Amino acid sequence: MRKSALLFVVALLVWTGCQQEKQEVIDLPRTNATPEVIAAVDSFIQATQTRPVAPDSITLHSIMILKHGKVVYEKWLNGQTAETPHQMFSVSKTFTATAVGLAINEGKLNLTDPVVKFFPDKLPAEQSDNLKAMTVRDLLTMTCGHDVEPNSHRVDSVDWVEGFLAWPVKHKPGEYYLYNSVGTYMLSAIVQTVTGEKLIDYLDTRLFQPLHIARPQWDESPQGINCGGWGLQLKTEDMAKMGQLFLQKGEWNGKQIVPADWLKEMSSYQVPSAPSGTRFEDLEKAGLNKDNNEWVQGYGYQMWICRHNAFRADGFAGQYIMVFPDRDAVLVLTTSSSLYQPYIDLIWEYLLPIL
Repeated sequence: MRKSALLFVVALLVWTGCQQEKQEVIDLPRTNATPEVIAAVDSFIQATQTRPVAPDSITLHSIMILKHGKVVYEKWLNGQTAETPHQMFSVSKTFTATAVGLAINEGKLNLTDPVVKFFPDKLPAEQSDNLKAMTVRDLLTMTCGHDVEPNSHRVDSVDWVEGFLAWPVKHKPGEYYLYNSVGTYMLSAIVQTVTGEKLIDYLDTRLFQPLHIARPQWDESPQGINCGGWGLQLKTEDMAKMGQLFLQKGEWNGKQIVPADWLKEMSSYQVPSAPSGTRFEDLEKAGLNKDNNEWVQGYGYQMWICRHNAFRADGFAGQYIMVFPDRDAVLVLTTSSSLYQPYIDLIWEYLLPIL
């Protein structure tokens, strides 16, 4: 009888805990969209359908606009719903950099730590001076010194960390920008090494739960390390919460969950930048400059600087968390797009005025 009573109490506590967890899922506050906002978004959606010329295309999946901390517009299209997690692609990088900042704040690592320090058992037999000089900051700013992005992560039989460390480091770290998703994977590996937790677990208690984001899915390497630079899946509102956290300088419901100084560093110009797959020396030849390209405005820590005093988390095919501090606004878009600059040009043309 006592055993049955004990089992009942345990079951009751578990049920109560589940109910409390459900009650803690809090959406962002809403307000009604103005006719001006509705008209502007309608025009934007129509332009994404009519402006591209085949075979180019822009297929919107969702759009959410926040002003002064409230959702003023939200819409899901083309089979997507508010409850549908979306592939973040490189938006994942911003969350990885946030984890690095939290670990630094907890005294587990420093920006100036050499990357080789964390993986003594995975180093190549011969280590170049450039490899030894590579730091955590160099990974964050995509200036780790590679001339070509490592591709060993595409081979499951290769340890991704070992493949990265064995890759030639042609340039002096900190001086040559090259978009490098595997470098972000290394940040994930470093966080896991110094905290003893996978990136997803480390962020769950420190970021996702405080923001009332249900534990998301994040792809892993064969070695059991979250990919870091890609593979995270989030709902549109989850993305919006992250943007709002930046606006609120890391404060959420009266609690500082991410250091304000770190978010400021992440979203500020740290190094000059170039589009993914483009080398600096090819920018002029390609006709890309700050007047016509959003990917040469500069790079922070795993975030892009935008025109109009904004910054963004940016993922392949048009996944954006755009933050506008001067306007106290956040714009979130999930998309399947073969266009990049023309797509952002439409955002500036139609949506920027209503922010």
